[in-house]
Amino acid sequence: MGVSSRRLTHNEHTRHRTNGEHKEKYQKSTTRRRRDEMTHMNAEIKAELLALGKVDVEPSLLPRPSRSTAGPGTGLRSIFFKSGGHRVRLEIDTDSPLKMVQQNGDVVILKDNRELVRGVIDPIVAHCPEQTYITISEQCMYDCKFCSVPKFQGKIKTLDQVLEIVENVHKEGKLKTIAFTSGVASTPENEIDRVVEYVTAVKKYNVPIGVAVYPTQGSSQRLKDAGVTEVKYNVETMDREIFERVCTGRKGHSLDFILDSLRDAVKVFGKNRVSSNIIIGLGETDECVKNGVEYLAKTGVIAVLRPITISPYRKGEISATRPSAERLLKLTKMTRDIFNKYGLRVEVSRTMCLPCTGCDLTPGRDG
Repeated sequence: MGVSSRRLTHNEHTRHRTNGEHKEKYQKSTTRRRRDEMTHMNAEIKAELLALGKVDVEPSLLPRPSRSTAGPGTGLRSIFFKSGGHRVRLEIDTDSPLKMVQQNGDVVILKDNRELVRGVIDPIVAHCPEQTYITISEQCMYDCKFCSVPKFQGKIKTLDQVLEIVENVHKEGKLKTIAFTSGVASTPENEIDRVVEYVTAVKKYNVPIGVAVYPTQGSSQRLKDAGVTEVKYNVETMDREIFERVCTGRKGHSLDFILDSLRDAVKVFGKNRVSSNIIIGLGETDECVKNGVEYLAKTGVIAVLRPITISPYRKGEISATRPSAERLLKLTKMTRDIFNKYGLRVEVSRTMCLPCTGCDLTPGRDG
């Protein structure tokens, strides 16, 4: 009987099986070791990414980038990246010094051709990961100089269109939260009417609902009664001179009106359920940011520090500087200390920007 056709003895069977098991264990060990050696994102790396805000993405890694329809980033394409329990949203720009590439099954972000961080692309549900975040009115009567929405004057989604988006996400088994944001197409009052109608129609899904809109008299109670869980009214800046200069066309709606509306919102929704964006990079001082965060925290409002997105559609209309990584880290630590002082807990929030964290360095979640 030839060697190739003889039967293997019991010991030979055992030896072959053992060798296979050793090989499998070695491969798993190598994979595990490579993952352990990965450069995971931390607060410092995320701050560096946010300071630049843009990444050049290898074409093969672009399955479904999102295009913003709200705020300063309107019209810009972006991608979400996740690593080490942190998430960041970066604008896609071929001129960026950051490069996103694929290496050995990992997604890697390089800076100056050196590895900065490894992770995965975080798929969006609607506008952002893990949330069905919908812009209702993609147009605005105001002309805030940091915002691109007025330059596009896009569409207003009908109730049927919104219900179709939500139902599709629901059928996919991905419906965890719903969030609405909206420009002001005609008047703030009309916009609240529209949002109340849409919220009433989707509350049947029994998931948390967040709303980020421009406030009106009594808007908080109306939104709460409709089924809203959390609300956001953005002050944009706590520097009154900057507010008057960049938040134009508000027709008598002042910073004081927004602050009054935020205080009322806390009475209606409760502590840790009300938030407000403070844009960083409009020329404000760190002391102004600190005072603003503390002013809001005293009333139970969580401030979201949002690095300015300098839109090409606003070129020449605004003087702004993207904050450095060092400044973002400093302001985030300061904000975390203030939150702790007043008993604010970011992790309580279930909708919109605070659980997403993509655009900001979020105290309590990122550092």
